[in-house]
Amino acid sequence: MKKFLMLVFFVSVTKLFSQEIEINKIEPGNWWQGMKLNKIQLMIYGKNLKNFKASFDNPKIKIIKTYELENNDYAFVDIEIPKNISPKTYKLKLQTGKKIAEFNFPILKRDTVKNRFQGFNQSDIIYLIMPDRFVNGDFTNDSISGYYDSMQKISHQGRAGGDIQGVINKLDYLKDLGITSIWLTPVAENNTFRSYHGYAATDFYKVDPRFGTNELYKKFVEAAHKKNLKVILDHVANHCSDDHPWIKNLPMKNWFNGTLDNHLEANHNKMVFTDVHSDSSTIKHVEKGWFVRSMPDLNQENIFVQNYIIQNTIWWIEFAGIDGIREDTYPYNNQMFMSKWAKTILNEYPTLNIVGEVWTGEADFLSTYQRNNSFKKPNTFLPSVTDFALRDVLIRFVEGKDNTYNIYNIIAKDFLYTNPFHLVTFVDNHDLPRIMFFAKENIQKAKLAYDILFTTRGIPQIFYGSEIGMVGTDDHGSLRIPFPGGFPNDRRNAFDEKERTEYENDIFNHIKLLIQLRKNYKSLTHGKLIHFPPANDVYFYLRIFNDEKILIMINNKLQNQKVNFSSLKKYITEKNVLTDLRSNKLYKLDGENKIEIPQLSCLILKID
Repeated sequence: MKKFLMLVFFVSVTKLFSQEIEINKIEPGNWWQGMKLNKIQLMIYGKNLKNFKASFDNPKIKIIKTYELENNDYAFVDIEIPKNISPKTYKLKLQTGKKIAEFNFPILKRDTVKNRFQGFNQSDIIYLIMPDRFVNGDFTNDSISGYYDSMQKISHQGRAGGDIQGVINKLDYLKDLGITSIWLTPVAENNTFRSYHGYAATDFYKVDPRFGTNELYKKFVEAAHKKNLKVILDHVANHCSDDHPWIKNLPMKNWFNGTLDNHLEANHNKMVFTDVHSDSSTIKHVEKGWFVRSMPDLNQENIFVQNYIIQNTIWWIEFAGIDGIREDTYPYNNQMFMSKWAKTILNEYPTLNIVGEVWTGEADFLSTYQRNNSFKKPNTFLPSVTDFALRDVLIRFVEGKDNTYNIYNIIAKDFLYTNPFHLVTFVDNHDLPRIMFFAKENIQKAKLAYDILFTTRGIPQIFYGSEIGMVGTDDHGSLRIPFPGGFPNDRRNAFDEKERTEYENDIFNHIKLLIQLRKNYKSLTHGKLIHFPPANDVYFYLRIFNDEKILIMINNKLQNQKVNFSSLKKYITEKNVLTDLRSNKLYKLDGENKIEIPQLSCLILKID
């Protein structure tokens, strides 16, 4: 019996020590020669990742440190890549005893094309696309084995079939409209609940195959650049999907803030970061709360999670050559970490721009998220934030709840921002009902909102389809309705002027002309903004750049009004001729120093 037990013990021990070490995946899967960030952390997925030594087949790639985890399906290896190393595929070797596992790790030569990492600014017009709802350019990827959508049978919430190839196919349409920058909602793999929207990743390094491939995304960026169109990456640092492989096999116990069954619910009180009376637990609740149960909150206090997110962001920038980042749900992230994240990215790519989504319509709270603002610590390093304050007042204006004074009042709060000209301005997006839904039948009020959007400060953004007056509803699925003409069996093609309705062409031409004016006159993008308190619901303001002066006048009344120009006498005299940039009509001040403005209209006048 004793011999038998000894034999069992010997066999068990032998089997234990004979288990093969495996490497199944490394993230990031490659890096580049000559990066400022040349010390990176490899996340290794495999089996029996313990008691190992790590090395490369080229000793110039230095192993700084290895990390064995309680879960031996994962390990981390810190490496340093010399700046002058030859670009080629190297082998990472993990060895435990006589057992060896090897994995290819390419170090690539950086792309030196000049128009990468351009950034975006107030000269740009951003076009926001939800790829699944825009154009189906490749029918072969509509259904992929092993990929599902649990919302498929719920009205408007299933996948429509749009993809990256569809966006490529419509670059000329966007160019004709006058767009300069394209923002796609996330294209990372979302093999999960309501997968079409892209905000719940199941693989941070892979394009969802129903959208295309990594290489196709890179091809899209290159094709856009050839047409002088920029690309903005929609990035999500805060959370992933509850179907991410990490959920079933945690790399670390504290990889997430809590568990599926035991976590903090989302807390939307974004003011807590600047509220001098906030308790630290309130702040932690915002940062650690789960946006929704299906989107587990990443623990950004974990240094390994931090490294993963930073490297993933830089990997996509370098791989695809994008020009900017839109960072999702910015206030819900750990603020100390996001400061580090943005600083690291802008150190690597100084010409890049980052806009943080900060969903609050209160300018005093919103402004604190823009970089170098003295009211919030730490410094966010964010060049831009989303201007929900202006959006909200423009929508209330369209609904008839606010007047031009409310718009003036919001713009008057620009002293709160470090750079109000770098705010991303909009009237609708993928999370909010479209402006035409709020306008109902009042198309002229919607046009006035667009007039203001394209002539005031900021970087204007248009939501796909809003340029043809798409309406939708307040339901998320149906406000993201497919673009007519982008899908099989569509009865007409609204990308074609001849197939658009009179109403659609009216809105399209109105917006297209505003974009042309913005491009033609630098005062409308970079010019100083001087505005005046509205009287009788007439709001007027000047945009001045060097000797170029443009006057914008909005009459929100249902009757024509004569405007007294006495407050503008330092800018306009009876000698000046004012040219309406849309109709070419000429105006001069009358004997009473007045000009008449038609009801519910906007005049954009060049002062000569």
